[in-house]
Amino acid sequence: MALDNDTAVNSLGFAKPPSQTRVVVAMSGGVDSSVVAAYLADQGYDVIGVTLQLYDHGAALAKKGACCAGIDIHDARRVAEERGFPHYVLDYENIFKDAVIAEFADSYLAGATPVPCIRCNERVKFKDLLETAKDLEADCMATGHYIQRKMGENGPELHSAADASRDQSYFLFSTKPDQLEFLRFPLGHLPSKDATREMAAEYGLAVADKPDSQDICFVPNGNYASVIEKLRPGAAEPGQIVDVDGRVLGEHNGVIHYTIGQRRGLGIGGLADPLYVVKLDVDAKQVIVGPKDLLSTRTVPVREINWLGDTPLMSQPEWHVSVKVRSTRPPREAILRPISDSEAEVELLTAEEGVSPGQACVFYETEGSRIFGGGWIWRGA
Repeated sequence: MALDNDTAVNSLGFAKPPSQTRVVVAMSGGVDSSVVAAYLADQGYDVIGVTLQLYDHGAALAKKGACCAGIDIHDARRVAEERGFPHYVLDYENIFKDAVIAEFADSYLAGATPVPCIRCNERVKFKDLLETAKDLEADCMATGHYIQRKMGENGPELHSAADASRDQSYFLFSTKPDQLEFLRFPLGHLPSKDATREMAAEYGLAVADKPDSQDICFVPNGNYASVIEKLRPGAAEPGQIVDVDGRVLGEHNGVIHYTIGQRRGLGIGGLADPLYVVKLDVDAKQVIVGPKDLLSTRTVPVREINWLGDTPLMSQPEWHVSVKVRSTRPPREAILRPISDSEAEVELLTAEEGVSPGQACVFYETEGSRIFGGGWIWRGA
């Protein structure tokens, strides 16, 4: 339907006044989503705040710097009360456990290094919560993620945040085109996190100085192994630490305590050169170690690809892109060679160290900020 030329488009892209535009804000209780909610309410939008309780409320009650439980739910509710918009807490514990935590545990047991935050966005926040927003007759859903949604010739596109140090595109590569139609990211254009905190202070939000979340929300103090042992009793079975030739160098108390590229904590001193974990053999209960150069690879196999390009992935044999193989690393130039609509091989023009199954490989345009999607690294190169 064509829009009346006299109808102004509001800041969320709708040809109607903010007061007639309903937006559900996914509120984690942190400063980012709180600022989004306060900003949109201040602009006169019909704001509804929704917080998902994702894991045990009691266990997380006093844990700061996480999201979606305990004190964070209280903080989100307080922001809504102060700014005068409704706020709902939805119990998603069972969904979160089945869709995110279970796979996290199983991936670690299989020797992979999973990224549960991506699965949470994909399977919970941008799936079930997004459908809840539609049930609430919202026009769109807004989040506090640092990423940009821009309109292109073929519809909305996903772009990196203006502040590269805050960019969260690695964690959002699996966003589908139909989800992108409904989503909004009001913070993506801001120059820095300081700008967000300044806005929080201007709105008088109590969370203005709240620390950023650091750990995975359901993993206290970054201790993955303890969580997995609780979820999968008997998972920490002892075994051998061996070199690439099979020589036994020591013992370990469970493969789940190790990740590809790890150097510290191996407990095998007295060697002339440092050794790194280069492979995990779950079936043999072996941690395989070797010199650092064995960690380098230029070939990255990916599957479960979510493609966000304007033409189909299989429409050409090669795509020249930049890729991230870990969230903390800058994009590196690569050649993407599709095998099917959901599987490809990525050739890195410069070798990367510690490429691990279970991590994501995210595709970017070589010049510019657009994200073309990504896939999951699924086996060693």
